[in-house]
Amino acid sequence: QVQLVESGGGLVQAGGSLRLSCAASGRTFSNYAMGWFRQAPGKEREFVATISWNGRTTYYADSVKGRFTISRDNAKNTVYLQMNSLKPEDTAVYYCAQSVRSGYILNEYDYWGQGTQVTVSS
Repeated sequence: QVQLVESGGGLVQAGGSLRLSCAASGRTFSNYAMGWFRQAPGKEREFVATISWNGRTTYYADSVKGRFTISRDNAKNTVYLQMNSLKPEDTAVYYCAQSVRSGYILNEYDYWGQGTQVTVSS
């Protein structure tokens, strides 16, 4: 059974930083791409970042490019999202997800974590 468990969310002031982690279990982590998505209240879930199985390819939403960095440690079965220069509009529940290939389409991801809340105050 695949499990994805996010951690690292919290309350931070605008301009601050947070690092999210997502620990995976249940199948061979290094075989799969990973992605981060987020959902703000009243809005649809949206793509944030994705990373290929070997970490060599990453892709970001325009809204976070240059501020967020996705990375992975296959030895630890963990994917990270370093978030810098946070803005109030980054406030959302952040989800990690797993897919056979990296991409920005939600339906291509077959396993999801439970989410972690990130709140950025102005």
